Amino acid sequence: MTAPSSATPTVQASPDLADLRVKIDSLDRQLLSLLNQRALVAEQVGEVKKREGTPFFRPDRVAQVIDKITTANPGPLKSAHVAAIWREIMSACLALEAPQRVAVLGPEGTFCEQAAVEYFGGAADLMYCANFDEVFHATAAGSAQYGVVGVENSTEGVVTRSLDMFLHTPCHVVGEVSLLIRHNLLRQTDSLDGIEAVLAHPQALAQCQAWLSKHLPHAERRPVSSNAEGARLAATNPAWAALSSERAAQQFGLHIVAHAIQDDAYNRTRFAIICLPHTLQTPPPSGKDCTSLIVSVPNQPGAVHDLLVPLKQYGVSMTRFESRPARTGQWEYYFYIDIDGHPSQPHVAAALAALRGLCAFYKVLGTYPVAS
Repeated sequence: MTAPSSATPTVQASPDLADLRVKIDSLDRQLLSLLNQRALVAEQVGEVKKREGTPFFRPDRVAQVIDKITTANPGPLKSAHVAAIWREIMSACLALEAPQRVAVLGPEGTFCEQAAVEYFGGAADLMYCANFDEVFHATAAGSAQYGVVGVENSTEGVVTRSLDMFLHTPCHVVGEVSLLIRHNLLRQTDSLDGIEAVLAHPQALAQCQAWLSKHLPHAERRPVSSNAEGARLAATNPAWAALSSERAAQQFGLHIVAHAIQDDAYNRTRFAIICLPHTLQTPPPSGKDCTSLIVSVPNQPGAVHDLLVPLKQYGVSMTRFESRPARTGQWEYYFYIDIDGHPSQPHVAAALAALRGLCAFYKVLGTYPVAS
């Protein structure tokens, strides 16, 4: 029988901070090398697309790549963070193939800008516009390949100007972004004292009316073209405050006097991604799609009811129904309808065909994947 050994077992020392930093530096260099290799391949892809005349930006391809990467993710990185990293990688590579010019509501710091960055990535070439009309015009004229416009808020409803612009624009919708909107009170000084006016987009003022009535009942509520424009103006006058994002506070050097003062804690806004059809055609079905329409019907009894019959008949769900005056002086209306599904699905195609036969005016605004 062998006597037990009295030797002390060797304990491997844990790496210290300096060793770990050396290892991270080495991994960073490897990552940089691989990213540049990916970028070189992306440039080659761009040359092929140029020869073939195919779109440079393919949101469905971006979604496929991100889905594959997040599905294969072993951790410990969270899949949401991996998705964000890969979106930026693909955005930077796309900028090498062909920079995408995107029209957004300006100035810098708007939620519209945030929606554009979330959809296109930080390498997109953003074109700042004074209002949504300019976003539509820039996109329709080809000054920008894409535009981003607000269409609906969970608290205040539709953005009516966007709906009106959709009626006459040749652009169609190819995607959407849903943002959780947190309005903050921004000011030069970190105090509520002496605020004479609060500046913001009319929607933001409406979304914060209860808080403003309680905490700043005597301050003027002054509508401006965007929340970021309100922040820019608040930076010029110590008696003014703005309702805007943390991004705008950083952009214009303002204090956040009060955080998240919107009346609805779950306040969200939908932004539509628009472009001309020759820039990007209708995206292929994703499995969770929305089709948006504008229609009008003859002004006769039961006409609106008849619009809904084909949807029920073919089992198509309607998720939005809004009316806007046709401005003919005859009490006629355009109806804005969102339905679940893609026209490539037989039951959706059949419902749309039947619906079209009932309409005096019929326009498909776009079919696109529903934002998560």
